[in-house]
Amino acid sequence: MECGGERIRKGMECVIYQEQTGEQEQIDCRQADEGCRATLDRLAVLKPDEFAWIRMDEPRQEELQRLGEYLELHPLAIEDAVQAHQRPKQERYGDVLAVAVKTVWFVERSADVETGEVMVFLGPSFALTVRHGADDPTVEAVRRLAAQPDMTRLGPVSVLHAVTDVIVDAYAEAAAQIRTDLTELERCVFSPARDDLTEQIYSLKREVVEFRDAIQPLVPVMQPFTTARDEWPRQVLPYFRDVTDHLTRTDTEVRALDDLLASVLDAHLAKVGTWQNDDMRRISAWAAIFAIPTMVAGIYGMNFSHMPELDWRYGYPCALAVMALGAGLLYRAFRRNGWL
Repeated sequence: MECGGERIRKGMECVIYQEQTGEQEQIDCRQADEGCRATLDRLAVLKPDEFAWIRMDEPRQEELQRLGEYLELHPLAIEDAVQAHQRPKQERYGDVLAVAVKTVWFVERSADVETGEVMVFLGPSFALTVRHGADDPTVEAVRRLAAQPDMTRLGPVSVLHAVTDVIVDAYAEAAAQIRTDLTELERCVFSPARDDLTEQIYSLKREVVEFRDAIQPLVPVMQPFTTARDEWPRQVLPYFRDVTDHLTRTDTEVRALDDLLASVLDAHLAKVGTWQNDDMRRISAWAAIFAIPTMVAGIYGMNFSHMPELDWRYGYPCALAVMALGAGLLYRAFRRNGWL
């Protein structure tokens, strides 16, 4: 647990936001026993115009259970947050809204798309984020909220906007990097070189499918946030419309990348099939060329009693000339037809 900057297991941090002034108060939760009791004590005395953002990194069941009991989280919501194998979704548990979002980042060294998960819980006076995976979008979200104190005046919903905004921006960056790799693959596929790129194309397509499975279910999750909700201030709606617009645009791009990869794979397999046909034609052409001298030599090998070379001094040269002429004519014909 990481509390107040000191690493004790995975981590929990808490910031109190003053909605009217936009001021922030960092809670010291270095004492990790009993789930950072300093944080719970401070939450108990929140003022009506204050809300808390609690950030947890890969918590254990008992850690989140203890905090969840204090915040009155539903047991199913706690179970989902700990297991971290949820599709993007939103669920309402009484006064608490739970939103699951997949994080995506592109590993340039291995050209892999890796995913994580963030669960966001919004209550009347708190926001709780539970993160799993190597990427932590909440760090950038904290920085953005610090730079925009007007957003914190909108209440806990500002945390949901900041986190989803960072995650969707990461989607766009990952899509741009995948497109760069795809462009390079296209160049290689349609180059004269005879390189087998099937494994590389299939590997990239598998990464795009994983990316698509993370982003597509999030679109219907985010769309309801663009319309008026009784529990949210109307000022937040344009911000969610902006996030949803970026998400939809990236989703469209990922779909296009998936379709384009399928076309590139088909084109490459067709090219590989052409290579195989060319090889078979070359083999067949050379077999036909060598069939003529083989046939002539085979006839001579039958040991006739009267062979041309026995009575004629030019018999052997004539036989060799027939072999060479026949092979040469076939070679010229195959070259003209593109078989050689």
